[in-house]
Order: sequence, then structure tokens, then C-alpha cells
Amino acid sequence: MRRDVFQAIADPTRRDILVSLTKESRNVNTLADQFDMTRQAVSLHVKYLQECGVIAIEKQGRERYCSLELNKLSEVSEWLEPFRQLWEGRFKQLDILLKDIKSKSKNK
Repeated sequence: MRRDVFQAIADPTRRDILVSLTKESRNVNTLADQFDMTRQAVSLHVKYLQECGVIAIEKQGRERYCSLELNKLSEVSEWLEPFRQLWEGRFKQLDILLKDIKSKSKNK
């Protein structure tokens, strides 16, 4: 089954793994040390993230190092863009309204 980036970020543990990988590539054992769950459970999350295409796994000797695939994560940003524009427009309207209220209260 092919998974997508939105399935990857749907789970809080997977989001925490992704945040951890923003700093540097990490091996699965290092990632597992950060969570209150078994190494096997973390490995399943890592596999899921790889299936979603948001991380790459490179084998170095006996270790597997995980790193982010930023191009795939850009899909989230692209999907969120219309909502960001909507909220920016609403905040601008709110700023105008608040300035208008403030100026009216000063004139009283």
C-alpha cells in the first residue's frame, strides 16, 4: 500500500520523529532512546515514514540512518498555502477593525 505525507504527519510520534530529524540524521536506536516505547515500535514508525516518502534510510555498516526527504514534506506546505492566505487576510481585516475602534475611542 502506498502511503502519503499526510498519513505520515497524522501521528504525534511520527511528527516527533520528523522534528528530531530536522537537527541531524539519526540512527534508529538514537531515535528510540527519545521515546517511551520499544525500539521495535519506533522502527515501525520509521518504516511507516519511509513508506510515506518523508524520510530516507541509509545503511552504514550495521546501523540504519534516517534523514528527512524535504521535497516530499513540501506537499504539506503547498496544501496549507490557501489556508495561510485566508488567515492572513482575516488578520489584516482584524487589524483594520481594531485600529478603527481605537481611533473612535480616542475621539470620544
